[in-house]
Amino acid sequence: MTSETRNCQNCKQQFTVESEDFDFYKKISVPPPTWCPQCRIIRRMCFRNERALYRRKCDLCEKGILSMYPEDALFPVYCRDCWYSDKWDPLEYGRDYKWDQPFFGQFRELLRVVPRLAFMSIHTNVNCDYANFLADAKNAYLSYSIVKSENIFYSRFIDTSKECLDSFNAKGSEMIYENLDASRNYNTKYALRSRDSLNSAFLFDCVNCQDCFMSSNLRSKQFVFRNEQCTKEEYKKKLETVDLGSYTIFKDLKKEFAELFGNSLHKFANVTKIVNSMGDGIEDSKNARFCFDVYEVEDVKFGTRMLGSKTCYDIFGAGPGELLYEFMGGGFGSYNIRFGVVTDASRDLTYTDYCTSSGSLFGCVSLRKKEYCILNKQYAKQEYEELTRRIVSQMNSLPYVDEEGREWKFGEYFPTELSPFAYNETVAQEYFPLTKETAVEKGYRWKDREEKSYRVTKQSEDLPDHIKDISDKILDDVIGCNHGGQCNEQCTTAFKVAPFELEFYRRIGVPVPRLCPNCRYYARLKFRNPMRLWTRQCMCIGVGSENKVWKNT
Repeated sequence: MTSETRNCQNCKQQFTVESEDFDFYKKISVPPPTWCPQCRIIRRMCFRNERALYRRKCDLCEKGILSMYPEDALFPVYCRDCWYSDKWDPLEYGRDYKWDQPFFGQFRELLRVVPRLAFMSIHTNVNCDYANFLADAKNAYLSYSIVKSENIFYSRFIDTSKECLDSFNAKGSEMIYENLDASRNYNTKYALRSRDSLNSAFLFDCVNCQDCFMSSNLRSKQFVFRNEQCTKEEYKKKLETVDLGSYTIFKDLKKEFAELFGNSLHKFANVTKIVNSMGDGIEDSKNARFCFDVYEVEDVKFGTRMLGSKTCYDIFGAGPGELLYEFMGGGFGSYNIRFGVVTDASRDLTYTDYCTSSGSLFGCVSLRKKEYCILNKQYAKQEYEELTRRIVSQMNSLPYVDEEGREWKFGEYFPTELSPFAYNETVAQEYFPLTKETAVEKGYRWKDREEKSYRVTKQSEDLPDHIKDISDKILDDVIGCNHGGQCNEQCTTAFKVAPFELEFYRRIGVPVPRLCPNCRYYARLKFRNPMRLWTRQCMCIGVGSENKVWKNT
């Protein structure tokens, strides 16, 4: 089939459905989308709350927990032990399908009564009660989307790594601090888009480097100080003049690094070892189109935060799975999942929310090791297959109409008004930020920031300047964030330093931060590219760049 230009049902802008897209939709038996790619990814993001966490009680055992759902959530919320236990049966919430009502309206009613898991956590996770979106993690604290990693603090998108603090999108790394888009780094501080490097600090776009400081665009170098090649002795002597343990000095170094970042040569995209791929943050992948932060994927389009997936479209957050479509979260060992929110080790699911180790489900919530269920009700195989065919037909003849007047037939992801989260609680606000007024105008819910009543015992400006002068007494302090809530970065206004955190700062010789974890996170985001692609000309005109800043050697 040839390419086709369509108008997005949401933003009304034109978008193209390519011939290869039609082939995929035919393969998984879904119609082509009516929303453009950007509107589709925002729609999926509205169902993913990683970092807005709330203290509450488990509705089954009544133990105090931290959860991505607040106390006033419409549905019960269970801790991990209770949710995976035999103390309750999700099939008890099953109901008959009502042929005179749209599917999504019935699914919304089911969502409002079935217990949910407090955090997204699959496989075995140890000592991770204060982290979200985990798979095989150990000792993760206020960290999000962590896979097969250990001792991870205040970080996001971390895979197969150890000892990471305040980092974003790192894999195969160890003992790193403030690393962004890093692969296989060891003992690096402030490394951006750098890989295979060690014993270095303040690197941008450096590969296979060691013992380098405040440098950019290096390849296979050692003993480079501020982009100047040194002998081992010269490098050591110059490095001794820089006291990384002083907050005052560290703050000046961060400003210098920001200038270095702006003045350095930037590759057209952060891509490595790719074949027929296009996007940003792609590594070891083939046929990855319009993808961001993916690695070891093949035949994937419109994917974000993926590892080891094959033949997938429209994904945010997926591990090794195949034939996933319009999917958010999980996917490990899953096959043929259409329209899902968090799935693990399952196959042949359609319109499900947190179902695991299951097969042949349609419109189900929180099922484990089940098959042939519709709206959490058990059926025989033949009856299930007959009913699902009828439901698909009914979804097209009796579509759900949302508050904005948009139609939702079979083939659309969940309507955003079914999300349990406000827009600014989700990752959509991080990638596509809106003001409260604009969000409400677009039909999204908005959650006003709760006033914090922390009793600050020490202002950040009163902390000793040097890490060597920080005593263990700081562990008892509630420290005021430098921003004091006067920013648009979900500032918590105050924070504490944890024992493992203080030990890490001392070990690597950096000062205690003056900002809360949320403000530090948003500072890192400023160094990331937006999730967009542009058609443009390369600035290199042969001998050097057209702005005469760079010269080829």
